[in-house]
Amino acid sequence: MRLLCVSDIHGHADALAAVLATAERRGYTQLLVAGDLCFPGPKPLETWRRLTQAKAVCVQGVSDRALATLDIHNVRPRSEHERARLDRLAQTRTELGELILARLARLAPTYRLPLEDGGELVLVHGSPADPLEPISHDMTDEEVLSLLGDDPADVVICGGSHVPFDRMVGGVRIINVGSVGEAPCSMRGDVRDVRDMDRVRVGARPSGELVRSGAVSTFGTGHADATFVEIRAGELWVEQLVVPLGRAA
Repeated sequence: MRLLCVSDIHGHADALAAVLATAERRGYTQLLVAGDLCFPGPKPLETWRRLTQAKAVCVQGVSDRALATLDIHNVRPRSEHERARLDRLAQTRTELGELILARLARLAPTYRLPLEDGGELVLVHGSPADPLEPISHDMTDEEVLSLLGDDPADVVICGGSHVPFDRMVGGVRIINVGSVGEAPCSMRGDVRDVRDMDRVRVGARPSGELVRSGAVSTFGTGHADATFVEIRAGELWVEQLVVPLGRAA
C-alpha cells in the first residue's frame, strides 16, 4: 500500500493537478487529504471535482467547516482583509453549490486506516486531541503530547500548519504533509531549481527535524508539498516532496 498524503489545497486546483501528475508517474494506491480543500483559492469547484475523480479520502479542515456552517451575516469584519475574506467565502459557496457544501459539512474530522504492519494511521487536519488545532514543527515534545490525546494511533498524518515535518513523539510518528496550495514562500532554503528537486528525502526513520525549509526556482515559481507513505519490509517509509509550480498555479 502506497499512500499519497496531502493537505491544505485551499482551492488551488492547478497546484493539486501538478501534485497528482507527479504522483501518478511514481504510482500510488490511495489519496488521503487532511482538510482545507476549497477555500479561499481561485478554483474551488475544480478542486472538488479533481478530488472526487481521484476517489480521495478527505477529512474536514477549518476552512471546510467554515464554508459549510459559518453564519457570515453574524460576523462583523474588523478590517478590509476580513471583509475580503468573507466576500470570498460567499463567492466560494456560490461556486460550489448546496450539494457540495452539504458534503463538506458531513466530512469526518478524522479517518483511521489499518496498516500492513499491524499498526494504525490516523488522518486529521489538526491533531488527534483537537482536529482544528494544528501540530507545528516548532512545538516542544510536551506541547505535541498534549495534542495527541489518549488514542492517537501509531502514525498521525496531519496538516494545518502549512510546514511539513516528520518526527517521533511519545512513540507516535507524526507526519505533517505541508500544503498544496499555500506552502509559505517565506520558508525558502538554498535550492535554486526545483525542477530537479521534486524528491527531497526518503527515510524509514524520522529525523526529528524540519524536512525542508522550502524551495524557489530560478524563474520565481512556487511549490506544493506532498508526501508518500508506505510499508516496506515491515518498516514505515516516508518520502516528502516539493513539487514545482508554474505561475498560473
